[in-house]
Amino acid sequence: MTASASDRTLDELTLGSEFSLPDLVDRGALGEMARSFHELFGVPLRIFTEEGALLADASGEIALYAYLEGSSKGRHEVQKLINSLKAVDPGDAGEVSLTCFTGATYRVVAITYDSRRIGRMILGPFLSPTLRELPSSLTDVDASLNHQELKKLLEQMPRAREETVAQIARHLKSALDLILFSGHKALLTSSMHLASVKESFRDLKAKNDELQEAYNRLKELDRLKSNFLATVSHELRTPLTSIIGYSEMLKEGIAGEISPEQKEFVQTIHDKGEQLLELIKGLLDLSKLESGTMSLRKSDVQVPQLIEDVAQTLQPAARKKGVKLEHSFDAVPSLWADPDRLRQVLLNLAENALKFTPPDGTVSLSCDSVMMEVEHDEAEGLVLLSNQRPAVAMRVADSGIGIPDGEKERVFDAFYQVDSSSTREAGGTGLGLSIVKRLVDAHDGRVAVEDNDPTGAAFVVTIPCRRATLV
Repeated sequence: MTASASDRTLDELTLGSEFSLPDLVDRGALGEMARSFHELFGVPLRIFTEEGALLADASGEIALYAYLEGSSKGRHEVQKLINSLKAVDPGDAGEVSLTCFTGATYRVVAITYDSRRIGRMILGPFLSPTLRELPSSLTDVDASLNHQELKKLLEQMPRAREETVAQIARHLKSALDLILFSGHKALLTSSMHLASVKESFRDLKAKNDELQEAYNRLKELDRLKSNFLATVSHELRTPLTSIIGYSEMLKEGIAGEISPEQKEFVQTIHDKGEQLLELIKGLLDLSKLESGTMSLRKSDVQVPQLIEDVAQTLQPAARKKGVKLEHSFDAVPSLWADPDRLRQVLLNLAENALKFTPPDGTVSLSCDSVMMEVEHDEAEGLVLLSNQRPAVAMRVADSGIGIPDGEKERVFDAFYQVDSSSTREAGGTGLGLSIVKRLVDAHDGRVAVEDNDPTGAAFVVTIPCRRATLV
């Protein structure tokens, strides 16, 4: 920061030379102080800003001036007096006395603070205690004025010695200095607090702008990633289909007889091609789910039949690995869901359970009727909807290695592996559970991970039977 910028900042915090009398004092409190001095000493008092705006008036009506304004010449002289009072300069001493045509005296006192003149006090009019006769300057104003009336009204004006009024002015200035100091202190505190709030707001706004920019970049990267996955997956799928097809034809001997060893190699090509195709399908599904382009074709789904179908599909793989695959179910209501996507959810979970379950272990599939808690948005008027609705909970449990508590939330992240080491026994890309989570969310359902005592893990998928309806 340069010296000029630093000085400018300091001026902003300390108000520099920008403050005025109304900034430092409360007008009501100033009026109360002026009235107290008037009641105590009997001398009229007015307080003005340096620009001439009246802040406090403790003078009341002067009967003599009211009488004089009934005459055009008298009104002219009173106006001249007012203009003179406005124009008078208290000078370097800060005080000056002005005697008007009525013989009365005004004491004009400058109000200064921090070496700056910010206002003025006018004490008066007041008469000298020795003045008893009408001054010629008053009687010469208008010959038509009643001298007896003038004398009577002149007698009603407050009287004080000029030295006394000067002493009153000093006391008044001392009291006003204390008020100004206190007001300035409060104003500085308020200004510095405001400056601090502004600086904090600027910092917060700058950080918000940075976060927004970072969010926009991440959003764009996520979009590019989804587009890239969709494009690459689609482009890989076409040649891979040809590889699988030709390997099947080679196995069948369409291109001629092959030896048992060659047949084994071709079978390996076919199996690995199928694995790669499943991976590409997973990438395409994930891309569609993230972009929101996957549509659900819903119909009535009988969950027991779905579980039995999944169990039959995986029985050969379970027998090959030496894992016991069980399934059981009670009578449950039908679900309004996409049967293919729901089957994909159960297959992904069951295949995952088989993968992490050692030989002689058990994988079980079951379902049960439950009531599902529903969270509503009051802003959308959904408070009229039932707090609970019927649902079906599908449970896939295994007796495998289990999932640590710290990993249970992260297993649903795309490409996440609990065992991410290069020597891990179980293969896979980490897409299965991420796809499960997104498909369940698309059905307004929930998926959770539970412990399966004494070993293993249990995934519970809860899907509502129908959308909530008005009660």
